[in-house]
Amino acid sequence: MEISQKEENGIVSIAIKGRLDADSSLEAEQVVKEALGGDTNRLLFNLGELEYLSSAGLRVLLSAAKEMRRRDGKIVLCALNEFVKEIFEVSGFQSLIPITESVESGIEALS
Repeated sequence: MEISQKEENGIVSIAIKGRLDADSSLEAEQVVKEALGGDTNRLLFNLGELEYLSSAGLRVLLSAAKEMRRRDGKIVLCALNEFVKEIFEVSGFQSLIPITESVESGIEALS
């Protein structure tokens, strides 16, 4: 798993590449915690290169969504492949976290 992070126009973007599973979820959780360390209230997860998502990885994303709700902030997941999107649909979590088709539409949703 590779994680990259950047901040632009008040939006923190976290891109995850590879597998977000039990082995990598602790690292991902740490990156998200650090990203939310300040007064961040807009968070974008670019999952365009996420190949696999386990329940441990799902927990990382749901934890971030819960924190953003606590802050009255916004969170968006974007560019999910069909496999990852299906996980959100089957679990019912797409009703908890907005999902957009592209990074651009995700940024628009947060603006």
